[in-house]
Amino acid sequence: MKSLFAKLIVSFFTLGIFFNIHAMQVNDSVALNGVKETKSVFLIDFTNVKKTAFYLNIIEGTHKGLVSQGVKPNMVLVFIGETVKYLSTKQDEAFEMENEESLESIQNSIKRLASLGVRMEVCAVATKVFNVDNNTIPKEMNIVADGFISLIGWQTQGHKLVPIF
Repeated sequence: MKSLFAKLIVSFFTLGIFFNIHAMQVNDSVALNGVKETKSVFLIDFTNVKKTAFYLNIIEGTHKGLVSQGVKPNMVLVFIGETVKYLSTKQDEAFEMENEESLESIQNSIKRLASLGVRMEVCAVATKVFNVDNNTIPKEMNIVADGFISLIGWQTQGHKLVPIF
C-alpha cells in the first residue's frame, strides 16, 4: 500500500513538473522574434454587450502578454457601430439591470486600459446614429469625427489592423 501511495506521489510530482515546464514554454517568441515595440489599431464592432466586455478583457490580456514578453505595446482601440452604446455611462434602466455585470466590466476595462496607456477612440458617426450622447462616453476615451478615417490614419502611421467583430 505504501509503495502505491509513493508511486502516486511521484507521478503527481512528475506531472506537476511537466505541466509547469510546459506552461513556461508557452509564449509568442517566434512571432515576436526581434520585436521590441508593436503598433496596433483594433477595430471594435460588436452588437452584443457581453461580447464587448469579454473582448475588452482579452485585449487587456494581450497588452499584458506583450509587456511580459519584453515588447512595448502601442495600442489604439477604435469603437464603431452599435458597440458605442455599451460604452455609455447612461443606459436604459431595463437594459442596465439585465446587463449590469457586463456594463460594469466594460467600464472597469476602460479605466484599466487607459491606465496602461492604451488610446481609445469612439466614432462620432456611430454615437449619432445610435443616439448616444457624447457626454456619456467615459473621459478616458476620445471622440473622433469618423472611426474609418481614424483607422486609415493609424494604419498610414504604421499601426497594424486587428479587426474584432
